[in-house]
This record gives sequence, structure tokens and C-alpha cells, in this order.
Amino acid sequence: MAITLVNPDGLPKIDAYRQVSVATGSRLVFVAGQVAWDAEGATVGEGDLAAQVEQCYLNVATALAGVGASFDDVAKLNVRVVDWTPDKMPLLMEGLTRAATRLGTTAAPPATLLGVAALDVPEHLVEIEATAVLD
Repeated sequence: MAITLVNPDGLPKIDAYRQVSVATGSRLVFVAGQVAWDAEGATVGEGDLAAQVEQCYLNVATALAGVGASFDDVAKLNVRVVDWTPDKMPLLMEGLTRAATRLGTTAAPPATLLGVAALDVPEHLVEIEATAVLD
């Protein structure tokens, strides 16, 4: 495996992710921001942040699988949430947990969470992009 996830001493231990990933592979995979569309392009979970987070993670996993990768290969995630406030964290974590359970993964790569004013269409509440490294 080309990715090692680390929580260095002196930085806070965050349950949802590790602070650092070390990549030793040679192929980079950049997954475009995934929104809560199903395979037909219909929005999943309109108005439901947890459902949309789950679908976004599943879409990232599908994109990764399409090039022979998985969440174990992810070096970094970027998460954008519309109108972010800290009280939305439980819903974000619920969606992440549901997706991880469905995917059978516990990978927790470094992640950046950004609040944004809007995404591509009004019904999308979250967008997740990934960078992975393969041997």
C-alpha cells in the first residue's frame, strides 16, 4: 500500500481523520469533486446532509474503483459543505460513518472541511474530492 496515515506527536488526535499521510507510490489519482448524484444523475437525499455525505463518499469510492484504487489509497480529501456551521458536524459524521460501514473501510486520510456559499445546483449540500496514490 502506498499510503501511511500518521498522527504526529504534538498535534491533536482527531477521530475522523489523521493529520498526515505519507505517500510512497508513483501514480497520482485525482478524483473530481463528487456530489450526491446517483448513477443516473438524480440527486440523492435532497435536504438531508447525512444522506448526501454518504452518497458523495460512495461516488468517490466508485471513481477510485474505476482506476483500481480504494479509500486505502486516498492521501487527502477536501470536503465542501454549503452554509457550514459547527452544529452540522454530527450529520456530516453520520453520513461518513454510514458510507464507511457500507464500504467496509476505516481509512481516515487527512481532510480539509470548507464552508461554501453554494455548489453547482441548489439541492447539493456537500461535495467531496479526493487525491489518491497508487504503487
